[in-house]
Amino acid sequence: MANPKARTKSKQSARPTRRQGTTSSPEPMSTRVRVLLVVIAALAVAVLGYLAARGGSGDTAAVHAELEHVHGLGVDPSDDTLHVGTHYGLFRMPEQGQPTRVADRIQDFMGFTVAGPEHFLASGHPGEGQEGPSSLGLIESTDGGETWQPLSLAGAADFHALEYRHGRVYGLNSLTGEFMVSDDQENWVTQTDLPMADFAVSPDDPDVILATTEQGLARSGDGGRSFELVRGAPQLLLVSWADDGTIVGIDAASRVHVSSGDAAMWQDRGTLDGPPEALAAQSRDEIYAAAGGAVLVSTDGGREFTVRYQG
Repeated sequence: MANPKARTKSKQSARPTRRQGTTSSPEPMSTRVRVLLVVIAALAVAVLGYLAARGGSGDTAAVHAELEHVHGLGVDPSDDTLHVGTHYGLFRMPEQGQPTRVADRIQDFMGFTVAGPEHFLASGHPGEGQEGPSSLGLIESTDGGETWQPLSLAGAADFHALEYRHGRVYGLNSLTGEFMVSDDQENWVTQTDLPMADFAVSPDDPDVILATTEQGLARSGDGGRSFELVRGAPQLLLVSWADDGTIVGIDAASRVHVSSGDAAMWQDRGTLDGPPEALAAQSRDEIYAAAGGAVLVSTDGGREFTVRYQG
């Protein structure tokens, strides 16, 4: 990277400054009625067939549609259940059974991360009819997503990538393009405006961060103030750093790559079907991903993925 631009640290408060048709004679009424009835019957059969193919109910079909826009994945350590942040709410996705929307709340979760047992942090936009600014800033739930409270940057931040580690919150603010960090979830420091698509924080060092950029994978050792390209690394779009030090990345062609803590050596693993949307590495073996409208899980380090949910 040709000296990526780094911004000097500056304290930011929770409220930062910055043919016409031809006509014809009408048909006899009886003919029009018969045609209309045939059309209605055909539509009814088509709809019923569609719902049967999609699971047999309108509610199920709606869930399929609403889970097509996945923005974040996270596992709640209180019960090891996968949670999926989407354009239409937060969903619980158990190993068996259908996904369910938490609290039946339709809200756009653009950024979502698990901070602890039933402790979630998120960002995005309010749902229809909900009050507040168009960008939620940082919000928090301490009851597994049932209720949410605003913390900071309401109206000023829309974090499309969000991570909690080492007692810090790291976020990529899509409104400004800034990579930001907070120690108390209220006051924020802008570290850089280096364009990036995603980032991951080391489980061992709060200042070591990987970022996916147009130039390639970049690494910071100073908390995100400056970055250098990682030589030999694949060109990644998404990246996730598991607690055991395993680094997992997905490139734009949906190929999965895995590395260790230094990100120097990489192994090619499986390939996902469809464009990559979200990624969460839990360990060397357990990896969750969203791609092409499906939520997938691997238990062999990304070599093969099984479908947890298919849209």
